[in-house]
Amino acid sequence: MAQAKTALIIGASRGLGLGLVKQLQADGWHVTASVRDLARAEALQALPGVQIEQLDIDDAQQLSALEQRLEGQVFDLLFVNAGISGPAHQSASAATAAEVAQLFMTNAIAPIRLAERFALHLRKGSGVLAFMSSVLGSVANQEGSNLALYKASKAALNSLTNSFVCELGENQLTVLSLHPGWVRTDMGGAGATLDVETSCLGLLAQIERYAGSGEHHFIDYQGQTIPW
Repeated sequence: MAQAKTALIIGASRGLGLGLVKQLQADGWHVTASVRDLARAEALQALPGVQIEQLDIDDAQQLSALEQRLEGQVFDLLFVNAGISGPAHQSASAATAAEVAQLFMTNAIAPIRLAERFALHLRKGSGVLAFMSSVLGSVANQEGSNLALYKASKAALNSLTNSFVCELGENQLTVLSLHPGWVRTDMGGAGATLDVETSCLGLLAQIERYAGSGEHHFIDYQGQTIPW
C-alpha cells in the first residue's frame, strides 16, 4: 500500500485554507494545518486526523518554534495560504505606517520567510511549494483599483517569490503562485462567482499537474497563465 502524501497548509481556520484541508483529506493525504488562533479553529478541529499547529505567520519566534516541532517531517505540499485584505479604505494617502506594515508583512514578507525555512522539508524531486497569490497581483491587470493596497501586497509577494526561486539556483523546486478565482469567502464576499470546493479542486489539480516539474508558474485554479 502506497504511503499517504503529506501536506502543510499555512492558514487553515476558514475559507480556502479549510477547504484545501478538507479536499486533501478526502483524497487520502495526511495534513498538518496551522492557525493563528486555536480558539477560532472549531471547523478545523472537527476534522478527524488533522495535525493542528498554532502559528502567527508574522511572528518570527512562533515560526522558529513550529520549525522545531516539525523537525524531520517531509511534505509533498507546502501551501502558504495566510493573508489579509488590509484596511477598508485601501488608500495609499490615507494608510498609516502600521496598516501598510501589517499588510505587507502578512501578505508578502512572512510567506517568503516561512518558505525559506521550510523549503528543505519538501520532498526532493516531487514536492510543491504553493503561494496563494491573486490575479490582482499582476502588474498588467488594470482592474481592482478599489483594492489598491491589497493589489500592491500581492504584486510584492509575486516579486519576492520570483527572487526566492532565483536564489534556489540548481536546487530546483516546483513553485506555484496561484490565483483561486473570485471565491465566496469572508474575503471574497457573498457575491463572488465560485464556491470554495470548486476553487480548491482546481488549485489541487494544478498542484498535481506541475508536481516534479521544477518550474515556477503564475496560474489560476483552471491552469490559465497569468501575466506578471
